[in-house]
Amino acid sequence: MEQKRTVYMDHAATTPVRPEVVEAMLPYFSERYGNPSSLYALAREAKGAVEEARGQVASAIGAEPEEIFFTSGGTESDNWAIKGVAAGLRKRGDHIITSSIEHSAVIHPCRELEKEGFQVTYLPVDEFGRVDPGAVEGAITKETILISVMAANNEIGTIQPVAEIGRIAHDRGVLFHTDAVQAIGAFPVDVDAIGADLLALTAHKFGGPKGAGALYVRKRTRIATLMEGGAQERGRRAGTENVPGIVGLGRAIELAVAGMPRNATRIAGMRDRMIREILDAIPDTRLNGHPTERLPNNVNIAFRYVEGESILLLLDSLGISASSGSACTSASLEPSHVLLAIGLPHEIAHGSLRLTLGQDTTEDDVDHVLSVLPGVIERLREMSPLGG
Repeated sequence: MEQKRTVYMDHAATTPVRPEVVEAMLPYFSERYGNPSSLYALAREAKGAVEEARGQVASAIGAEPEEIFFTSGGTESDNWAIKGVAAGLRKRGDHIITSSIEHSAVIHPCRELEKEGFQVTYLPVDEFGRVDPGAVEGAITKETILISVMAANNEIGTIQPVAEIGRIAHDRGVLFHTDAVQAIGAFPVDVDAIGADLLALTAHKFGGPKGAGALYVRKRTRIATLMEGGAQERGRRAGTENVPGIVGLGRAIELAVAGMPRNATRIAGMRDRMIREILDAIPDTRLNGHPTERLPNNVNIAFRYVEGESILLLLDSLGISASSGSACTSASLEPSHVLLAIGLPHEIAHGSLRLTLGQDTTEDDVDHVLSVLPGVIERLREMSPLGG
């Protein structure tokens, strides 16, 4: 019996761990198992590995090693940045500015802070999902303590003008946080060029393990301690370090940045071909997100007269893994808040498909998806009560 072909097109949700990363991690599960907080040789070896990884992360984003704090991932890093600044600067002000298309790891902490009396401005975006820097500046008040705008959107792939927003924040004496989870390895990320005071990232988006992330905190930035209990992470985030995960994060970010120029160009070429051929082959479709200022691996298409969940299930039965949006909200029956924010009506927002490519994606993979997708949409439209 012929084995069904499988194609993975959901790299925005997670990526396979690279073999070089697995190789780097393995010793820290077995012979190098020491606790970095202890004093003997085995522990010092583990501590050295953690600090080497800290240097790798810092080098990748133009930071200093002492500005890198290891976390369990992007969600923890975003939560710490927002809640930590809110707690650390509450006496100075109680206003936060963010966008309407942020990841739930930013939106939800902001909503929780509103329950505590903070004021949060959720800026609208244009039809392509871009935040207007002028609107950011116009929203700043004497009470504003933090601006949080993501570097690139996880659903529609739109890249934000974060360098301009960072400059505005600094000119007005406001801290700037950016969720760079989707940006690492996709385009150059430099904290000074962006003007970021806080930046969140996570390993599993660029060939590293799940459960390992980092928060960049610029020197002299006031932020509350995340967890009490020990001296780890310079007393800011207590708890025994996930040494294998941290080692994997360091190696993965090193590889991602080194391979970025070659990989991004190749992947963007496949992305553009997919967008062009899908729009040409299937009627009543539209591209979601900015046509050019978008992540090199992101294809997000809205199909009229079909439900996104049905597309995913049928593609899955054909061996193709895809998504309709963020993996963190995939269990929700509500349409994507990102798609609603760019002006899509509910019925079209429900019919969107996100295909995200990775460094192992091939032209044959693209050919296979392009050969299968028109038939999937046609079949679903024939069965749809929505018309078409």
